[in-house]
Amino acid sequence: MRRLFYKGLLQDEITITGGDAHHLMHVMRAKPGQEVIVVDDENQVGRMKMTAFTESAVTMQLVERLEADTESPLTSTLAQCLLKADKMDFVVQKAVELGVNRIIPIASRNVVVRYDAKKAKSRQERWQKIADEAAKQCGRTALVTVEPIADLTSFLTSNAADGKLLFCYENEEQTGVKTQLRAAKGNPLTMLIGPEGGFTLAEAEAVMRAGGTSVTLGPRILRAETAAVTALTIAQYECGDLGGSEEEKE
Repeated sequence: MRRLFYKGLLQDEITITGGDAHHLMHVMRAKPGQEVIVVDDENQVGRMKMTAFTESAVTMQLVERLEADTESPLTSTLAQCLLKADKMDFVVQKAVELGVNRIIPIASRNVVVRYDAKKAKSRQERWQKIADEAAKQCGRTALVTVEPIADLTSFLTSNAADGKLLFCYENEEQTGVKTQLRAAKGNPLTMLIGPEGGFTLAEAEAVMRAGGTSVTLGPRILRAETAAVTALTIAQYECGDLGGSEEEKE
């Protein structure tokens, strides 16, 4: 069933406008009586029936409220250094499916792509749209924010106190990600993933000075997009909601 995010609180009757209304009317060819799932600003979920259509709006009535919180207990951020367009699109989509709360695109030394201000804004808007669609598709009860592209230095300055910062570093051979995740359990987590060209030594040292811990995902060198999905999957298994309840894991 189609899922929509509503800017407001669920009531017995609501009106959907903008892109979602256009999609319902002109893409889905929705008819009165059809139903959708609606999530409001407080993560309340309801099954709604479409009752009336105007040129730019769809009126809906509440059928029933649902207990359907699908958000992970782990508060997490993916800080992903810029990748080629299709790879970055992929990472954004999969990060949302894997439960992250925030995505920060990072411009580091070895990124392959460079954007001027106009292109950077356009890319952020594209990634936000991909994130929104992924949240609807996978049944999230909260949207994920894709922040503007930040350079690595400003990211480290502004996020220094935001819980545990782990960065996947190809030159790290001793510290495994699993051990660090277990030590950080219960705290907000930021996973920093490098670009296709990896981190420079100076960047790795800067991350560690800012409180980050370098970790390895294993003995094989992973592509950047593979590293992002792998790291988030491990994090959700160890600290989040993948693989069953905490009681089952123990």
